[in-house]
Amino acid sequence: MGEKFVFESTPLEQLETKYDVIIIGSGGTGLTSAIQAYELGLSPVILEKMPKIGGNTTRASSGMNAAETSVQLQHQIVDSMDDFYQETYDGGGKRNNPAMLRYFTQHGALAIDWLAAHNIVLDDLTITGGMSTMRTHRPSSMAPIGGFLVTELLKQVAKNQIPLFTGVKVDQILTDDDGKVIGIQATTSQKTVELHASAVILATGGFGASQEIITKYRPDLGGYNTTNQPGATGDGLQLAQAVGADLVDMDQVQVHPTVQQDTDHAFLIGEAVRGEGAILVNQAGQRFVNELDTRKNVTAAIDGLNGTGAYLIFDRAIRDRVKAVEFYDHIGLVKTATSLEELAGLADITTDELVKTVADWNQAVSQHVDQVYGRKTGMDRAIDQGPFYAIHIAPAIHYTMGGIKINEKTQVINTDGQIIAGLFAAGEVAGGLHGNNRIGGNSIAETVIFGRQAGQQVFSYLN
Repeated sequence: MGEKFVFESTPLEQLETKYDVIIIGSGGTGLTSAIQAYELGLSPVILEKMPKIGGNTTRASSGMNAAETSVQLQHQIVDSMDDFYQETYDGGGKRNNPAMLRYFTQHGALAIDWLAAHNIVLDDLTITGGMSTMRTHRPSSMAPIGGFLVTELLKQVAKNQIPLFTGVKVDQILTDDDGKVIGIQATTSQKTVELHASAVILATGGFGASQEIITKYRPDLGGYNTTNQPGATGDGLQLAQAVGADLVDMDQVQVHPTVQQDTDHAFLIGEAVRGEGAILVNQAGQRFVNELDTRKNVTAAIDGLNGTGAYLIFDRAIRDRVKAVEFYDHIGLVKTATSLEELAGLADITTDELVKTVADWNQAVSQHVDQVYGRKTGMDRAIDQGPFYAIHIAPAIHYTMGGIKINEKTQVINTDGQIIAGLFAAGEVAGGLHGNNRIGGNSIAETVIFGRQAGQQVFSYLN
């Protein structure tokens, strides 16, 4: 193994007053757009308000969706961009912005290739809820996608010496008398600064950690836990609105069904656990839902259990397919037993019912038919190889589908339906792509696909 890569952010004294493009946010979208802009000959700068780089991207665990990729063909999977479009459209309640969705589904394979060209190789596949085929790409190490992607993108940022400053909070987007973007005003630990640029990319992430914005648009979700990092407070929305941007779908907030919340922090248990074969049971030891239905439907089923939460049940073979479980176990979220009977005792689940449920499930897997809940995916392995594992989960706020109104070129649209010259937004800060429900694996895809698009569109705008 080589040396562990450690990224050092740029010292504040190196902050200049003029750049070609200012990128606000250092998650997958911000890093991708900066690298793309740099490779097109522009001088970008990345500004991150938090001390830690990577935003919510670092918490993503499943993978990156794309259709018609060379990786799929290597795995003997023939896919279709049209199917990817339709399943995402159906999964989003047919409320997705069609032009954005079309661009998204047609550029996933190119994004996978672009990453590979930068030595960021996603050559293993899994499946997430709402999808009918294996199109969720991840590294063959099966490492959680988010941390892997951020680390590898930061290697590119370091190699290209793209300046990235932490602890810089942008307070205002500056515009001229015609409403064109001319820069930003920001606060550092030392002073207030003005930076000039003819283009700004908002890559600030969503508002899942802002109880204030959540309760404004979704009072019913007040008090829900969140899987988001503390910086996901919707700053980008306020910056954009102050220069006239419109917002869309703000009441569309995704609650993720499988979040472990018995500790101080809420830990998302990635969809890949179910994608590789885990089942969900209630305290009585019974299944109660198609585990790989859309997040919205699985969440509703768990919410119907009267506050007890549910349990993910899986075995060694499934664990071996999801490296993130090592982390979940390391921080004490996983109950382990040599038999299902012992596991039921540890997790306080009805023993006889759990044993029967798993036996019935294994029968369904062998016949590849789930007669009870109609599950069709994630049925490649039975739950029959000890040790056996259980993780207690319940829903928590995970993702905000709403945000700044943009078009498929990532240009920000104002309340009069006009483009705001020089202002671009991509990733979770932008609304419209996901409709009323985001499909697992589509957020990481969105950061790379629309991060690249933002970098390219800024280049076109400046030239």
